Amino acid sequence: MNWYYTLLDAGAVLFCLIFLRYTWYRMRFFLHTYQQVGYKNNEFWQWMKSHWDEKVIPANIAVLNVFIFIFIWFDGWFLDTFTYSSLAVFFFVVSYFWFGSVSNYKPEKVKKPLVFTPRVIRLMIPYVLFCSFFPVLFTYLGFTGMLPFLDVQLPNYFSGLQRFDLTILVFGWAFGAMIVPFFLFVAGLITKPIEHFIQNGFKKQARRKLASMPDLKVIAITGSYGKTSTKFMIRDLLKERFNVCSTPGSYNTPMGICKVINNDLQSHHQILILEMGARYEGNIQELCDIAKPDISVVTNVGVAHLETFGSQDVIAREKGTLVDNLVAGDTAILNADDPRVSKMGAGRAEITRILAGLNNGKIRGSNISYDTSGMEFDVEIEGETERFQTQLLGAHNAQNLLLAVGVGHHFGLRLRTMALAAAKIEPVEHRLELKQQGDLFVIDDAFNSNPVGAKNAVEILSQFNSGQRIIITPGMVELGEIEEEENRKFGETIGKANLDLVVLVGEERAKPILEGIKNFDSTAMNVRVVNTLFEANELVQKHARAGDIILYENDLPDVYNE
Repeated sequence: MNWYYTLLDAGAVLFCLIFLRYTWYRMRFFLHTYQQVGYKNNEFWQWMKSHWDEKVIPANIAVLNVFIFIFIWFDGWFLDTFTYSSLAVFFFVVSYFWFGSVSNYKPEKVKKPLVFTPRVIRLMIPYVLFCSFFPVLFTYLGFTGMLPFLDVQLPNYFSGLQRFDLTILVFGWAFGAMIVPFFLFVAGLITKPIEHFIQNGFKKQARRKLASMPDLKVIAITGSYGKTSTKFMIRDLLKERFNVCSTPGSYNTPMGICKVINNDLQSHHQILILEMGARYEGNIQELCDIAKPDISVVTNVGVAHLETFGSQDVIAREKGTLVDNLVAGDTAILNADDPRVSKMGAGRAEITRILAGLNNGKIRGSNISYDTSGMEFDVEIEGETERFQTQLLGAHNAQNLLLAVGVGHHFGLRLRTMALAAAKIEPVEHRLELKQQGDLFVIDDAFNSNPVGAKNAVEILSQFNSGQRIIITPGMVELGEIEEEENRKFGETIGKANLDLVVLVGEERAKPILEGIKNFDSTAMNVRVVNTLFEANELVQKHARAGDIILYENDLPDVYNE
């Protein structure tokens, strides 16, 4: 029977290889998720709770661990009833079928793949060590019966009938695979002091560089929505006369700002434009401690990140920190139509407050019209009026442009000069970006996830008449307790628009949107629900005709698309 035992040994080796592959894909998947939530343990834990049965402890891992614990507890009965060989075959066959596939942790397509940044590499060192502990230790025990480093021979029953111990081997891999995501918390805590040390070094370097440029003017922009769009508008207006450095894309975190200051800011630059984001109280002050603003721009106070802030009043207080950091002689450019924003800095005579809005303020916009070529509206400053034409879409973009005009006006730019510059402004990528793809028009609003912007985008879509009007959306996230209600209102907006095709991504998230749609007479509307964005694209490709316009409203990170 030596050949039989050799075959079982080979099966045990194959079992280890299958579990090694399965464990690696689980490790990589959770590391990717951890990166997408910004390496924050609390947000990673919230994600884990919402994906507990599907990803964290799926049925195959749970059942196998239950099997092995029952076997350990009742090993005498099992060995009296079944042969050791038959039990080994049972566990191996079950493992081959249940863990041979890694499709649950290997999506075919991802929008933002895992990036092995220096931080990820530092995180992986303890992560890999912890995840390897149980499989390596118990594989060694299972095949040798020896305690490593102690040269202690375990009792004979650890040798079993074959050259491996079934209980030890299966337990090590099954339990080790199950607790993989929890090791990320430990690895994150271990590397946290290292990350703080590295980040503090970058912050000190940025402060020193700014201190060496006393004539540099720092413009900081914050708000619940529209920060990135407003930043680029300000940049495009000011670069007509000044040497401007600005953060790219959505660089609005401490390390993003430090990277731009340390690497991109040069001695010839006259103006530095920074976007400052916040998910928690204190985030804005942390950014202002790196780069104190001379001009603070606040776009609005909405419900973005309400889940982490708790209330709009807290959000307003956090955004207002940007104005609080101004000193005598500095300037605040504020949204006059937002009551919370327009009050910021009120009563501070030592700073200049410039209010801009479509309905109120020193700088006003009116007579908005737009089509497939863009948008036009009038801008008025102290009795002077100029017609602005831009490729941008939406009233909220007009509001953002008014704030940019306020900044340009503060720096002495003529209204006509700013109108000419505005005509050359290109939409921010994935933010109401109007483009033509073959015979189709696309409004790419994939990076928008707030109720105001989403409503505006749908209303814009409803005014097109070039063909069918189609929307693809998964709804909105990170709105806390009001998320379901806001998605229901979003559905009502879609229902009012009476679109030709509505494609909702994600069955659970689609439910409140569907409820909102059904509140209106939209029997002629074709509503479809799919599981992924890729399925939505395939559906639209089959349905769309020449001249149709498709709105992509919010494109969630992969962690939400299950």
